[in-house]
Amino acid sequence: MSKKVLLVVVSIAMFAVILAACDGGGGEGEELGRGAILSRVKDRGKLVCGGRTDLLGFGYLDESGNNIGFDIDLCRAVAAAVLGDANAVEIVPLTAADRGPALQTAEVDILSRNATWTSSRDAQWGNFTSVTFYDGQGFMVRKDSGIGTIEDMSGATVCVTSGTTTEQNLADAFRQRNLDFDAKIFEETASVYSAYEEGQCDATTSDKSQLAAVRQGFADPDAHVILPITISKEPLTPAVPHGDDQWFDIVKLVIYGLINAEELGVTQANVDQMKSSDNINVRRLLGQEGDWGYSDLGLEAESLAAAIKAVGNYAEVYDRYMGPNGIAFTLPRDLNNLWSEGGLIYAPHVK
Repeated sequence: MSKKVLLVVVSIAMFAVILAACDGGGGEGEELGRGAILSRVKDRGKLVCGGRTDLLGFGYLDESGNNIGFDIDLCRAVAAAVLGDANAVEIVPLTAADRGPALQTAEVDILSRNATWTSSRDAQWGNFTSVTFYDGQGFMVRKDSGIGTIEDMSGATVCVTSGTTTEQNLADAFRQRNLDFDAKIFEETASVYSAYEEGQCDATTSDKSQLAAVRQGFADPDAHVILPITISKEPLTPAVPHGDDQWFDIVKLVIYGLINAEELGVTQANVDQMKSSDNINVRRLLGQEGDWGYSDLGLEAESLAAAIKAVGNYAEVYDRYMGPNGIAFTLPRDLNNLWSEGGLIYAPHVK
């Protein structure tokens, strides 16, 4: 190859690299910096949220085909805070296996899809924000199976989703007890439960909240029981792509805002009235006094007020789907009560 030809080849290659570096479209392989995600969300006029459409209570389709649920409402709250419109959200349905890559490549602005926070995921996938739902892994079996303990499942076939902490926890629990089992593994979560309901497995395992949601949709829910066994901690946590600390802080603050609103008695119905509250912490939360960090984050003083007005406080979001009159099913709050009520839900002050 002549020197002239070599020079042309090298020049073309360098030009291609420069073009790739200048591409600010957002997506696969994008290098993010502070402010990048907020900027692209505002430019496109919508928030792209990785979620799901098949888990009752958390992310599912209602009778009109609207994507709703506990996790979806968090996306709507973030959209309300940064765009002033809770409906400016595009939900990208993701399988368990798709979650990590979608976050790693910044295909989504936020992952809100009942994802367990682990050290390896925090290092590899993205930044996990703040726990929104404390759960634990359990087992569901047929009521007439005679199974009551893990030991009773020795030699059993267990249906489980691939690429999840559930799969690893299952293997660990049986190995630690020197028990044999046969894992029937599926990539699609829906296939796991279809196979279990059809009798292909003796048991199935997942987060207890997910088991409760799925059981509700069975032809005969009362024929199945969730065992009083918990084999792991499952802190379900929204996550954001690595590289943009501003966006990381924004999503955390929206979560903190919903939790503080419950503590302070601010609701979806009274948020406007509470802006003139005598309680200084309420006025700060709702942007009527001081700067809770909004100016540094590129938000408005009333951004958190907008989020609360859009979806309600933490209790309202929980109860909407899983409370005593929840539209999905009823699941006692237990660990998901406020810290002042014996639970683990706790947030820093917004001030």
